[in-house]
Amino acid sequence: DCERCQCHSEDKRTAILYTLLSQNLNHSRGGHRPAHQRCLCHQRRTVCLRTPHVTCQAASNVLVKTISFMKNLPSFYLLPRADQLLLLDSCWVPLFLLGLAQEMVTFEVMETPAPSMLKKILLDGQSERQEPERTQPTLAAVQRLQCCLNTFWKLDLSPKEYAYLKGAILFNPDVPGLRASLYIESLQQEAQRALHEVLQPLHPDDQGRFARILLISSTLKSIPPALITDLFFRPVIGNADIVELIVEMLYEITDRQLAP
Repeated sequence: DCERCQCHSEDKRTAILYTLLSQNLNHSRGGHRPAHQRCLCHQRRTVCLRTPHVTCQAASNVLVKTISFMKNLPSFYLLPRADQLLLLDSCWVPLFLLGLAQEMVTFEVMETPAPSMLKKILLDGQSERQEPERTQPTLAAVQRLQCCLNTFWKLDLSPKEYAYLKGAILFNPDVPGLRASLYIESLQQEAQRALHEVLQPLHPDDQGRFARILLISSTLKSIPPALITDLFFRPVIGNADIVELIVEMLYEITDRQLAP
């Protein structure tokens, strides 16, 4: 449960002060309440990284490894460029999350500090006109993400299991607009077959492990890209488009390594 909302505090002095400040702020902007202005009790449920420098660096390292994984698959970069971009846009988040799980990246969050009402009044909305307000992850969304990672850690996948699972996720023939969907489907089946084969000697007594891995991996798609971007990369890249940056990194690395 969130803490008691200051908008309806039983402390009359706090409530009156909040009302007066809110009225002054609205009056300075022509009397209109901004659409993004929210009740403070809702703001308390937004969170940010407790150690952003450490966690963002770890996340960036995982993203680089994720891009390198795609780059090192000849079957990927031999696909039409348009198909590569569609697959990348569709699956970079699940692949990144698998990377977080494989690298055992842990992180803590804390409540996002509430914006200063006095600062808003003094600035008269100038900072908001200069750059758009950034969204903040909610505690509930981060907890779902951490729960997803914990589930993978309980599976205790081997490096080979991670590699073949990543291939099965990357080559998704159901992405709309693919030109080589049949070929991509065959690549997915090949990756799933390799995953199934590697499970037999590693876990001979666990016949349901293959189906369980595929089922749990399907939950990765429920994690929205906006959450991953806002939590791990927005403090570093600002308002830049993360997918555009990933595309630049992918083809810059490829071109540089293929160059004589």
